[in-house]
Amino acid sequence: MTKQIALIHTSPSMIPVFKSLSDELLRGHKVFNMVDESLLCDIIGHGCCPPATAKRLAGHVMAADEAGADFILVTCSSMGRAVEASRALVSATVLRVDEPMADRAVQTGMRIGVIATLPSTLEPTAALIKSRAAAAGKEIQLITQVVEGAFDAVISGNGAKHDELVGAALRAMGKNADVIILAQASMARVVDSLPREHKPAPILSSPRSAVEHLASLVNA
Repeated sequence: MTKQIALIHTSPSMIPVFKSLSDELLRGHKVFNMVDESLLCDIIGHGCCPPATAKRLAGHVMAADEAGADFILVTCSSMGRAVEASRALVSATVLRVDEPMADRAVQTGMRIGVIATLPSTLEPTAALIKSRAAAAGKEIQLITQVVEGAFDAVISGNGAKHDELVGAALRAMGKNADVIILAQASMARVVDSLPREHKPAPILSSPRSAVEHLASLVNA
């Protein structure tokens, strides 16, 4: 049976990333996108997701539900707690983009590295990994890093500089971690640009794991 799936983004740059994955993994289902850049602007400005911003996200989730969505995936990791809070408001299944990635990391190793380009994303991602590890009854060690300058570079249009900074951080962290998580979906492209010899530890990004998990639910 065809399902309706809403993807809620805080940046239009994520639409082609998730369209490619949806075309591959969600064939036969109807996917539509909703974008509100002001959500991410608020998070960056406050250094966290303030209550008013979480309320606006909840409004988008409810609008997607009213539009007929059976499943709703919010693609911004910084809004994780707001995503969880919105679940009780709708009949649709509401998904965090980073949960499947966090579960896979917990299953993969004890020393889990987390790399972000925004402090506002690092904290909720680290908290999620801790909670998923606790739920699995597993002790872990978190290694975290914010890659300074990378977000400013990509926002200014210097994608090559962003990728260079993130790539260097990945190579360094890989020497001490069993598995590395990229806290933001926008960082996923860096993994494909790294030569195999520069990947000393498995590197997980949220877009593919999230859509793979979504596909398993949609097609169940």
